[in-house]
Amino acid sequence: MAQFVMIAGGWHGGWTLTPVARKLRVRGHDVFTPSLTGLGERAHLAAARPNLDTHIEDVANVLLFEELKDVVLCGHSYAGMVITGVADRLAERIAALIYIDAFVPADSQSWWDLAGDRYRQLAIENSAADGFGVAPPPHLDRRCVAHPLASFRQAIRLTGRWQAVREKVFIYASGWPATPFTATYEALSRDSGWSVHSILTGHNVLVDAPEEFLAIALALRAVA
Repeated sequence: MAQFVMIAGGWHGGWTLTPVARKLRVRGHDVFTPSLTGLGERAHLAAARPNLDTHIEDVANVLLFEELKDVVLCGHSYAGMVITGVADRLAERIAALIYIDAFVPADSQSWWDLAGDRYRQLAIENSAADGFGVAPPPHLDRRCVAHPLASFRQAIRLTGRWQAVREKVFIYASGWPATPFTATYEALSRDSGWSVHSILTGHNVLVDAPEEFLAIALALRAVA
């Protein structure tokens, strides 16, 4: 039995991970899908102006208070920033990291740095209402809410401890033309410390290609 902690991407909450979590649970695994502060069922906390540090603390506290060890920590899209920060603090509790079409930051980088001009401009335009929250793009699920702008702008601080995690996986969704992850995919494909997979699907891998994700996750040494 493995212990999965799964974090949804920007604008989404834990609700988006429920179908995949159910599939893992029926296979006997423990699964935690916490929503980040200001998102999902915690949308009412957006007034606290959460940032990236807040979101890292959200997830780190799940590991600490649930006393989790040998965790398979998964993050989609923006949540790659979060799981990297958690792993840097709590590397000893994590057996594997899965970046699901997600950002893989270096020290002092932010989502803002990595997302590129197209997505920075969208964030600026969609935060015009109050300057604190980035409204979700119109094509997303109706349950999506404004994402805290501060979490996109804040640079991560890393010691490098996260790189000691035994298994590191990057899943690249090759089926959407506007992807900002091609350079990451190409770089990690040349890195022997990573297992890299390409799936012909859109960005929302866990919704559009859940079985492909499960096949990759369940093949990990940390899960077997």
